[in-house]
Amino acid sequence: MDKYLYLAMHGASQAMQAQQANANNLANVSTVGFKATLDHFQANPVYGPGHADRAYTSDQLEGANFRQGALMTTGRQLDIAIDGDGWFAVQADDGSVAYSRRGDFRIDSNGLLTNGANQIVLGESGPISLPEFESLVIGRDGTMSVRAAGQTASSLVAVDRIRLVNPSNDQLYRGEDGLFRSKDGLEAPADASVTISSGALESSNVNAVDAMVRMMEYARHYETQVKMMNLASENDAASASLMRMNG
Repeated sequence: MDKYLYLAMHGASQAMQAQQANANNLANVSTVGFKATLDHFQANPVYGPGHADRAYTSDQLEGANFRQGALMTTGRQLDIAIDGDGWFAVQADDGSVAYSRRGDFRIDSNGLLTNGANQIVLGESGPISLPEFESLVIGRDGTMSVRAAGQTASSLVAVDRIRLVNPSNDQLYRGEDGLFRSKDGLEAPADASVTISSGALESSNVNAVDAMVRMMEYARHYETQVKMMNLASENDAASASLMRMNG
């Protein structure tokens, strides 16, 4: 009975976690550069109280879908998409270095380059600060060059270079703020092989139709597990009643 109940209990718990991950994916279906949270299950040992020697299998959610989202052409100069693998280095709210694929850049009132989530974009030596300019050119390697007002078209000056990194995906984890970081806590070095395209954005890689179907599947799975728990409780009550009658 214990095994039956614990299997149902953990099945319901994991169905709820999967539903939460799936709901978060749906909420970010329009977020630029968003990477879907994986909501599949994997085997994990679970021990019931009083049965330290007995392991039951449950499930656990982890990981992210790193598949690249579709590219959307915008024509906006500060909209940038990474070609293939790679990440933008940004400054998280806690001041740490984190990684994002979000390339809807803008310049704030202080001249700092930020993305659509108001996270500061990092350059070779720190936050990228741009002076007043008449025109801006962003190279495929992330180099940002400006032409000051009144200067000729050939008077471009390189200001900074967007820090583009390419750590292995299996060495990254997603933080509570939605940004990715290295599992070893070290900053990934700039990678010259990472290139970008200006005037385009990478869309979320969430498939809205698939996510809606999974939402219904997880709801049914949760209901099934709850019914199993109720059945276990009813069987337990019936067994106790029979034992009292026999006593």
